[in-house]
Amino acid sequence: MDTTTTVIIVAAVLAALLLAAAVVVLVRLVRTRRDLRRAGLPTGPRWVFWGAVLYFVLPTDLLPDPVYLDDIGVLLLALHSLRGPLRGAYGHKIPTITQSKETNHSFDSYK
Repeated sequence: MDTTTTVIIVAAVLAALLLAAAVVVLVRLVRTRRDLRRAGLPTGPRWVFWGAVLYFVLPTDLLPDPVYLDDIGVLLLALHSLRGPLRGAYGHKIPTITQSKETNHSFDSYK
């Protein structure tokens, strides 16, 4: 295998890993927003969530799409802004939403 092929394979693997990381952060963002809404807690501005999702999905980026670092950064900022109001309301502890098996109601537990 020559050097060019090796570089292409390494670049493809890195792009795949960055895409996987971006998808993981996107899923975490969606789950956090859904859990906050179910618990009746503030989710922050709606445009932050949808702006981050659109930035991830649309092909227009600050960096070319094989490099997902900017997408990951935007998604992490949106996740941080969703959880921001919770830090003020609950101190430094972020509540985790848990489903009770007995009553089928959600309740907050603090970590």
